[in-house]
Amino acid sequence: MTWKVHHRRGEVLRDVAHVADRRRDGRLPMDVPGVRETFGDELTLLGALQLRWHTRLSGRIERELADQPLDLEAAVVRAWLATAQEMPGVRAVIDRATEAPPTPQTGAAMARARSKERELLALMSGRASDAGAATDRVGAAIEDRARRAWRGSTPPREQRAPAQALVERIRAVLAA
Repeated sequence: MTWKVHHRRGEVLRDVAHVADRRRDGRLPMDVPGVRETFGDELTLLGALQLRWHTRLSGRIERELADQPLDLEAAVVRAWLATAQEMPGVRAVIDRATEAPPTPQTGAAMARARSKERELLALMSGRASDAGAATDRVGAAIEDRARRAWRGSTPPREQRAPAQALVERIRAVLAA
């Protein structure tokens, strides 16, 4: 992949994430200009969005743990919640594709991604030490705790104070 193609792919992915966050309907935004040319199909785009989510979540967990290392699980929950608040539309797309995958390949890919995310949550919270079914259950419980806190907690961007929206845009640019 050339630098130009890689750069274009990043631009299109940022546009896709922005559209998903604006819509918040859980639909994969295949109508964004450049998607078909740079990603080709839905599974490839979904994989890129999943990777963006996972990368942002991992970085947020690291920052939370650095700020408050005494309560690891609470830090992981805060990190998941903050990431979901930053990327609500992307999270909705991931959740929809996980719950109702359009193809068997998508279902398999999303199941692996969910398992890896739960493993990350469990391991970083200090409640597990290796991969496996028990780790998946612990990660699912942590994810559920974060989701319960998330429900109804994110006001639409249009209702946020202008200064808060500006700070969020700056954070998004710095994190990208």
